[in-house]
Amino acid sequence: MTSQKTSAAQQKAAKAKYKGKGQNSRPSKLGRWLWFAVGMGGIAIVSGLAGALLAVSWESTPLQQAQLSPQEEAVFDGDSISGNGLQFSQLTRPVNILLMGMSVLPPDVQNPPSDSKNLSYLPQINSFDGLSDVMLLIKFDPETKKIVMLSVPRDTRAEIEGYGVKKINAANAEGGPALTAKTVSNLLGGVGIDRYIRINVLGVSKLIEALGGVNIYVPKNMKYRDDSQHLYINLKAGQQHLNGEQALQLLRYRHDELGDIGRIQRQQMVLRSLIEQTLNPTTITKLPDILNVVKENIDTNLSVEELVALVGFGSKINRSNMQMLMLPGRFSDNHEFDASYWVPDGRNIAKVMTQHFGLEAKTAEISFAEPSHLRVAIQDSTGNNRSQLRPLIRTLEKAGYKNIFVSKPWGQPLDITHIVAQQGDGDSAESVRSLLGFGEVRVESTGNIGSDITIQIGKDWFQNQAIFQNSTSP
Repeated sequence: MTSQKTSAAQQKAAKAKYKGKGQNSRPSKLGRWLWFAVGMGGIAIVSGLAGALLAVSWESTPLQQAQLSPQEEAVFDGDSISGNGLQFSQLTRPVNILLMGMSVLPPDVQNPPSDSKNLSYLPQINSFDGLSDVMLLIKFDPETKKIVMLSVPRDTRAEIEGYGVKKINAANAEGGPALTAKTVSNLLGGVGIDRYIRINVLGVSKLIEALGGVNIYVPKNMKYRDDSQHLYINLKAGQQHLNGEQALQLLRYRHDELGDIGRIQRQQMVLRSLIEQTLNPTTITKLPDILNVVKENIDTNLSVEELVALVGFGSKINRSNMQMLMLPGRFSDNHEFDASYWVPDGRNIAKVMTQHFGLEAKTAEISFAEPSHLRVAIQDSTGNNRSQLRPLIRTLEKAGYKNIFVSKPWGQPLDITHIVAQQGDGDSAESVRSLLGFGEVRVESTGNIGSDITIQIGKDWFQNQAIFQNSTSP
């Protein structure tokens, strides 16, 4: 608890700094008219949204279905995160949200619904009491104007207070959102957690459907059948528009060489695509309707007003400021433990939390890698053979990058090269981009999991290939 409150104090300091920024410059006459027009448009949107929220007629915490004790409530920072009056849609301070996706079967709960009994299969049920299938810590920061998402694999080996060392997805089954928040906070160096959201898998497809589906590239043919759960996955590779049920198939598929880690990579791809196509001012006005569709499948201690502030903030950020990380770690070795785990890497977790979540470094040893220490993977999406990539590799080697390897090709055809900060080190990825002179940096975990930086070659390589050939020729 002490470490969580300390982080909460840091967040309050950030809030005070954010509010204290002055606005001393006087706008020109033209500027005043421009801001007047923008302001009137904003008032119209806010007024329409306020009316829609009033029409919904919910209580101040309409979406919370769990009954938390005072001790459990104290795990979360209860301070307001949004403004008052017409400022209700404004995010007023940095806030950390723990998002859990729940996949619950009848045996997971003590009293399953009667309509789930005596069936020949185990259906998904609308409950929040089982294992957490998905776990994300999301930071919304109005000062840096960034959204940072950290995926925590469900098989992460963690100490669960009162229950010993288990897979972290058991924390919710043992003690609900409060115990999960404490477990995640302890794993991540004492980061404060302000609110939680739990959404049932039944609600995920409804949510994506309410948002109009998702345009995404399915990386490969995916086929899986589990009659015991009536889980049927059948997706073809390629760019396509997925409805809610199809998107859920993509999110749940984990039967490949990377297991749950591959599924996390696909989750990040779906999240990015959803945010890029749906997070805009019009989404805010539709929020009451969207919540009406999924409210039975959501449990959260966020109020509707706070949700509006979070969505409103998300609709205004630059998409390059949306960063997606994965908990640093490794697969456990065979027979290393009594179960298979994702084993956390404490040193690199500390780096991620320092760089992206504002935690103070606890040791002077935390430093960021020199080029010679970075693992750089190259994934080609253009059909090049290895020899055509040699000028690129030589350029990297001349700049001091010594650990370079060509990885499995990237299935999605890319127009622009992605330079992926696989471990969250955006500065190192930007250094690579500056060296190459083309491509775009993405702070996410969709590259080669054994790399620090993954270069996913796009068609812009063809426009620059001759330059690299000339600069590296004897």
